[in-house]
Amino acid sequence: MLELSSPAFSHDGAIPSRYTCAGENISPPMTISGVPDGTRTLALIMEDPDVPRTIRSDGMWDHWVLWNIAPDISEISENTAPGMAGANTGGKHAYAGPCPPDREHRYFFTLYALDNELTLESGASKAALLQAIEEHVLARATFMARYERQREKRQR
Repeated sequence: MLELSSPAFSHDGAIPSRYTCAGENISPPMTISGVPDGTRTLALIMEDPDVPRTIRSDGMWDHWVLWNIAPDISEISENTAPGMAGANTGGKHAYAGPCPPDREHRYFFTLYALDNELTLESGASKAALLQAIEEHVLARATFMARYERQREKRQR
């Protein structure tokens, strides 16, 4: 069974500030196991579905979009992006760490095992990636963690 985890934080645990806008804003290390036979490539999406609708009408923020990751990889090292990078909601073709504006948010890391190599252009959107993989998903694994930005108390 396909599995995704991180040695830096647990499922449903807190994402350390190192991987957020309050820290170094670098991508966390991820561990991959159970890649099914026949997998040609992997894709990874990190998204936040807890965005206030006043900021995004769909309530979703895409933080990391990757594809064409080698299927024999067992670890994505910290601050690396194997494969092709797509556009996050901020428009960058890179990881963007959690930076919730209001409260604790959930962050879903979803790994897809695919039966083909994708021909998407670098910088493609999450929507384009999801459309491209629609008929090619062999397995999927989801890992969720949380983050709440600590705010400094204002002096009056």
